[in-house]
Amino acid sequence: MPEGLVLIVNAVRALVGTVVFLVRNIVPVSVLSGLAWLGYRFGWLVPVLVLFLVAVGLSVWAGADRPSFVRWIGRPARARWRLVLVYRRDWQPVLVTAGLTKVHKGREYLPSLVRVRCGPTSDRVLVRMLKGQAPDAWERVAVNLAHGFGATLVRVRAGDRPGRIWLEFVRRDALAEPIPALPILDAADVDLSALPIGRQEDGSPWRLRLLGTHVLIAGATGAGKGSVIWSTIRAVLPLMLGGLVEVWAVDPKRMELSFGRALFERYGRYSDDPRGGMVALLEDAAADMNARAERFAGLTRSFTPSHEFPFRMIVVDELAFLTAYCPERDLRKRAESALAVLTSQGRSVGYCVIGAQQDARKEVNNLRNLFPDRIALRLDEDEQVDMVLGDGARDRGALADQISSIPEIGAGVGFVRLEASPDPVRVRAAYVSDADIRDMVTLGLPGVEAA
Repeated sequence: MPEGLVLIVNAVRALVGTVVFLVRNIVPVSVLSGLAWLGYRFGWLVPVLVLFLVAVGLSVWAGADRPSFVRWIGRPARARWRLVLVYRRDWQPVLVTAGLTKVHKGREYLPSLVRVRCGPTSDRVLVRMLKGQAPDAWERVAVNLAHGFGATLVRVRAGDRPGRIWLEFVRRDALAEPIPALPILDAADVDLSALPIGRQEDGSPWRLRLLGTHVLIAGATGAGKGSVIWSTIRAVLPLMLGGLVEVWAVDPKRMELSFGRALFERYGRYSDDPRGGMVALLEDAAADMNARAERFAGLTRSFTPSHEFPFRMIVVDELAFLTAYCPERDLRKRAESALAVLTSQGRSVGYCVIGAQQDARKEVNNLRNLFPDRIALRLDEDEQVDMVLGDGARDRGALADQISSIPEIGAGVGFVRLEASPDPVRVRAAYVSDADIRDMVTLGLPGVEAA
């Protein structure tokens, strides 16, 4: 290449690099330029005074309305800081080590950093992948990325357009502390499509949908299945007392749900009879559901709870006992048949089955595909994560097998995969203590505690 052409190419590259730098740093460059001009024009005391007044104004703003200050100033400033000093600084060496770059004809091609957003406990980094690259390549090296950028773990999420992905770098565990039982809402504030039962990892409320779906809860012993169940019952309690919701409880273990037996018998049904009472309850629910479907046929496609037709929650504490462990084969077949009818046809007429189980294997519960929304609490093996949440859930960050077995840290912590989204969300259910349950029973039946 002629020497003159080399000089022209290098000059163009330098010019383009300067323009890109100015565009990327338009705010700090503009501020520094303005302060420099003020200092040159009026003396150095003027920019110092301007900086002092700005600092005073920001301090007043932070004291008067901290949430808005954090949203508009704190988080963007932190995101810019971490973009420059954490991600952009180590971007090339970490990606080269992880094998996410490509070399073609002696030139290295590197995925591009687009944007960084900071939350209270995690960073979200928007990445433009190389042409022909797929998110799977990033999921396979998530551990490498976490160690490379000093995060506890990394999750890969779909981006805002094809060719882009979000990398979610978790800096610290936002769900390490137990969450006390949530306050009981007014009946007018209860929404069956978004019941608050805990908190998500980003700090927002975890809202569980019951209307138009069924929920499967899987977790090892002590994983916190009771926290999810009782938080859900607590959330619908105002509608139970108003006659718009009924809870039909099936309690094979006779331990978890028995605390609220009086409440269920007053505002629904309860059975712990292993000799056929639990199966009869499920069959009655299926029969009533079929009668309700026949009544609604051709009249409506959406269900609204009423006193005549209340919304029914069928809560089964140990699903595997009815479908696999029950010693009587006839009872197992009847229970499985009733559950299949309820989960396949009950959503549109106001029935929701909430099933909890310890064993995630398919031979234990072959009805799990009929539960659109699934919750994986602490599991014993990594293969069980995909059994509960579906194929690829663990690669997307649902590390349910790594949740702590210490109750204060891991009980109630899990991952949710909803019917409408393939990406699992890390959550923690509020802990409803025995005293909280007694208060719920007393609220529904004032004379029970005294008796």
